Amino acid sequence: MASNSDIPLEGSSVDPKLEEQAPIVSEMKEENNATQDKAAVPLCTELQIQSILAAAGQGVGDDEEEDANKCSELEKVDFNVIFKKEKHEVSFPLDHTISKLKSHIEKLTGVPATLQKIMYKGLAKDEMTLRELKVVNGAKLMVVGSTFTDVLSVSAPTPKELQAEEKASAKAAKEPLSEQKQHKKVLDKYGKPDDVPVGIKNHSERLPSVPLSGMYNKAGGKVRLTFKMEADQLWLGTKERTDKIPMQSIKAVVSEPIKDHEEYHIMGIQLGPTEASRYWVYWVPAQYVEAIKEAILGKWQFF
Repeated sequence: MASNSDIPLEGSSVDPKLEEQAPIVSEMKEENNATQDKAAVPLCTELQIQSILAAAGQGVGDDEEEDANKCSELEKVDFNVIFKKEKHEVSFPLDHTISKLKSHIEKLTGVPATLQKIMYKGLAKDEMTLRELKVVNGAKLMVVGSTFTDVLSVSAPTPKELQAEEKASAKAAKEPLSEQKQHKKVLDKYGKPDDVPVGIKNHSERLPSVPLSGMYNKAGGKVRLTFKMEADQLWLGTKERTDKIPMQSIKAVVSEPIKDHEEYHIMGIQLGPTEASRYWVYWVPAQYVEAIKEAILGKWQFF
């Protein structure tokens, strides 16, 4: 017969060792859940890639929408938006910009704001207001662009198209990136950024603890690279937007030194299956290039 000293107290564990193991089991479950969550991270869609590249090429982002109550107090104009023979009646503040109108039209038509062109007596610039464009009641504004469905319906490259791209890439590979027309034009137009970190040639360093900034994209927009390793994401940030790219979506990272400025590189981050989806970043400090590739692609890239 068990003595009173052998009977566990109410609320206590029968085996103290089980209590010691409980936190370990809990931690293992949390690690398994974290691994499952990481594996479930969705890759970038073609639409997201198109949107990111469009923003880099045009340097135009979406402005934040004004509070609905404030909008109601502003002077408005009533007009029609025409997209693919469909007419949408719109009432919008006269002193709001075309950029904000694009965000509103995106909700009506499904055309991403960054892929829209607004035509009214010619191409309407994003920074102009409806008042400056002299939009009047009853006016017609034409929208040109591709919807989400249009983009996703684009077929994958055919073997012939891929072969042609490979030939073009092989031809371009003979010429340094910084001497190729598309990149030389960008470098000549914008020059070296004043706030770019000091580059060090023939040297490798770990990534800094803060986001890497001071570089720019093809539109001359300043680029900030933030490596969110815990989320397995690369954040591409500009003044207008921040795109959170799953590392698994990135197919390749290429880079070459800039001629006469070998302490800096041109870097192409390939967001999709073909080289046409490369997001170009200029004036990347040379000492961080290998660390960037390792962070995005993993150490296996070197073998």
